[in-house]
Amino acid sequence: MHTEHIETKSVLLQAVNIHKSYGTKENPVQVLRRVNLEITPGEMLAVVGASGSGKTTLLQILGSLDVPDKGEIWFGGKGLNELSENQLAAHRNKSIGFIFQFHYLLPEFSALENVMMPGLIAGLPVKKLEEDAHGLLKLVGLGHRVTHRSGELSGGEQQRVALARALIMQPVLLLADEPTGNLDSASGQQVFELLTELCQTRSMSVAMVTHNMGLADAMDRCVTLKDGCLE
Repeated sequence: MHTEHIETKSVLLQAVNIHKSYGTKENPVQVLRRVNLEITPGEMLAVVGASGSGKTTLLQILGSLDVPDKGEIWFGGKGLNELSENQLAAHRNKSIGFIFQFHYLLPEFSALENVMMPGLIAGLPVKKLEEDAHGLLKLVGLGHRVTHRSGELSGGEQQRVALARALIMQPVLLLADEPTGNLDSASGQQVFELLTELCQTRSMSVAMVTHNMGLADAMDRCVTLKDGCLE
């Protein structure tokens, strides 16, 4: 029997009674317990909490990179629990963008090619992808760096390329795990301002894990994870 979920267009993603533990059956480590969370279209949500409180695990479950031991994830009114691995992969590729503390750019490829990569994996037309990638790099202030490889870019530039890559499939939800954590304050602020602008202009939702309370306070809503529970 499925848990009741909200049948409304005002909720993009809903997590219902999420539990997650790691370790062995004899010695389980409870990471998340009784987590309920909703994200609405166009909302910027901050997730804060001490190190080890389960923030990254929660983000991975919301993005279907991991599955809960108990509970359900609903996206656009559809339950994700029943989807196959291939269906979940297609869902992630089409609907969700990811940006992490480390940029994970492929060093042998240019900025342009890195941005195009999710679309290439999805088999989209190369010419259109190239046009879109050029536009996104220009949008994040790197129109003059399209041919540069990651090693030729600063940390802030690398993270902006990663942001452009996360947007190439036009996701409705962007999940960001400490996206400014490895950046100096000026570069971090620039990335955050880009996220805010994109959220507003594209009606895109953003859920961001951060230790930066200044950034968290600037977002629409902030939730705190403590001992695996949301406060």
